Amino acid sequence: MAEKIIIQQVEIYKLFIPLIEPFVTSLGKEEDAASVVVVIRTDQGISGFGECSPYLPVNGESVDTCFIVGQYFAKVFKGKNALDIEERIADMDNIIYANSSIKSAFDIALYDIASQHAGVPLYKFIGGENNKTIVTDYTVSIGDPVKMAADAVKIKNEGFPAIKVKLGKDGKTDVQRIKLIREAVGNEIPLRIDANQGWNVQEAIETLNALSRFDIQYCEEPIPKWNFMRLSEVRKNSPIPIMADESCGDHHDAERLIELKACDYFNIKLGKSGGIFNALKIARLGEKANIPMQVGAMLESRLGMSAFAHFSLCSTMIHHFDFDTALMFKEDPVSGGIVYQKNGVIHITETPGLGATIDDSWLKKMEKAVI
Repeated sequence: MAEKIIIQQVEIYKLFIPLIEPFVTSLGKEEDAASVVVVIRTDQGISGFGECSPYLPVNGESVDTCFIVGQYFAKVFKGKNALDIEERIADMDNIIYANSSIKSAFDIALYDIASQHAGVPLYKFIGGENNKTIVTDYTVSIGDPVKMAADAVKIKNEGFPAIKVKLGKDGKTDVQRIKLIREAVGNEIPLRIDANQGWNVQEAIETLNALSRFDIQYCEEPIPKWNFMRLSEVRKNSPIPIMADESCGDHHDAERLIELKACDYFNIKLGKSGGIFNALKIARLGEKANIPMQVGAMLESRLGMSAFAHFSLCSTMIHHFDFDTALMFKEDPVSGGIVYQKNGVIHITETPGLGATIDDSWLKKMEKAVI
């Protein structure tokens, strides 16, 4: 690569924001959104921002591990070319295995720098076109079936086009949960379910068949991700399409799932893939195998969500968008970035790069490491 932008400084911040109400899945209960923000400063005055929302049960990372591992990356990045993204990804992979969440924050910051340097929005830099409407669903946390039904009605009344329901705690109770929700919201609005690995194989098959009468659009990750060899068995016996989420981390996982004919959809998350560089490989695999895709999120702020929205424009096979969790924050630390409009519609600005930063007032009060 002929052009160079030299990395002069890397800042790593811990970001904690309380949620309006707890977010509950079969994997656990979260009271706060915890993430790590990475800022890469360069010799040409361009700064790149990235964010990750690590989650111990999914990728084995926490804010604390990301904070430490990120400092290893920062020390190696200093003095190197920010535009050589493939080499910087290789640097991180050479330093440590896995740790996809913190790698994704650095990856996003690099793409932010490169697309700012090119003078185009991030989506255009990665070959995307702003030619489709991005509309997020909204999620019902798992809990008491009656409360879940009431929560679903609120979501419908707020105009969201689809309701995502967290399941995975006892198949029979899950059926009751969906029965009450469908009765409460009627038959017009799509329902999507996410078991977060909560069922065993037999329970998944029985539950999915019992749920078929409620017109479910698809089911995310019905069984434990380590049991992916049996996901095709669940798919074969399920009347509801299967979406691979936790079992589809990076492009290597996607290749295996395609070979096994294990799923109908991929759910791409940059925090699982290690960032945009590898997520683009998943998208290309999905296109080749004619597998529709969703882009999802963990508990990132609008900074991370902006990256996900830009990435969503890279493929016509990306049909679904799960970007609701930033709407659950009590405070918004982000300047610029995507705008949540009515009925779940998301507007992407045409600003060069990611178009989103963390407000300086937040950066000043966050715990940080500067390399």
